Parts: sequence; structure tokens; C-alpha cells
Amino acid sequence: MDVTRSAENLESHVPKQDSLFPELEAKPLPEDVGYRWTVACEAAGITYRQLDHWARTALLVPSVRPAAGSGSQRLYSFRDILILRIVKRLLDTGVSLSNIRAAVSHLDTRGSDDLASITLMSDGASIYECRSAEDVVDLVRGGQGVFGIAVGIVWREVEGSLSTMPSERVEDHCESDELAQRRARRIAVAGA
Repeated sequence: MDVTRSAENLESHVPKQDSLFPELEAKPLPEDVGYRWTVACEAAGITYRQLDHWARTALLVPSVRPAAGSGSQRLYSFRDILILRIVKRLLDTGVSLSNIRAAVSHLDTRGSDDLASITLMSDGASIYECRSAEDVVDLVRGGQGVFGIAVGIVWREVEGSLSTMPSERVEDHCESDELAQRRARRIAVAGA
């Protein structure tokens, strides 16, 4: 269950089980909705500098629309913001960025329904995935688990934060970036 050690072995050792918090059923959100950096930062509780750095170093690249040149706006999905919030919590508790990268990589392999049922536990050095009360007890007995993050609870928090913030539909944007759109309008006006 150690997320930081080997993601390949993790999948074979984690059978499909009930959620540690079964009453937290996460509802699926539209995949065609994105949030600009200001919303992503506010909902995840991070700074723009952190968000930009993590996108540039590929810790978390926006899945709705990555940066595509000068003037383009990244758009983050609900899932992206959920993972950003988890990253922030792990950083706040002192987990190393290399271990966080391993955890993010592992979370990327999980489907949305599966993701909501995970509880991440950490001793400050390693990160473990728990799916049942027995998993948590095993960690605590071994002296490994110190704190936990129930992804389903974080999901609900992000849902609540985003419910009052502006979002954008992906189909509202054409393929070119905003700067290219402005240039095209300026050329059209100048030519008329």
C-alpha cells in the first residue's frame, strides 16, 4: 500500500474494496468544464507561483487546456483542483515533493469513482493508500500511519468551493489561444 515505493506493485496489492468512508459518494462532474488559474488557486488554497511551478515541472499539468503559448489560459478540471488540494495538504504536513510526485502519479491511474474511495495515510516520509479500516489499523499497528487524507472528504470540500466560482465550458473556446484570437480580430478590423 506504500504509494511512494512502487506504483507497479501497488496495483496488484490493492484489491477493490469498499470505501473507508462509504457514506461519501462523490458525484461525477462534467468533463467539459474548466477553471482558470485564479479559481484553481483559491479552491486548492495555493499561490499562483506554486500552480505555475507545478505545471511547468509537470507535477500537475492542467487536463482541460494546458498552456499553448503566450496569452493562452490554462484550464483546470475539477479532478486537477482536487489533486492540487491534496498536494497542498501533503506539503503542509511535511511530505517531500518527490513522495508527493509519486502519490500524484499513482492518483492519476485511478478513475474518478475509485479516487473518491481512497484515503491517503502518511508518516511524514512515505504515503500509503488505504481503502478499508483494516488497512488503517495495519498501518497504525506497524507504527507507520500518522495522519490521513480522505480523498472523498477533500472532494466534497472542493465541490463546495467551486460551486460559487466561475467556470468555463470547453466548447466556448476555439483551438487557438486568446492572443491569437485578439490578433485575428485586430487584423480583421484593420482590413475592413
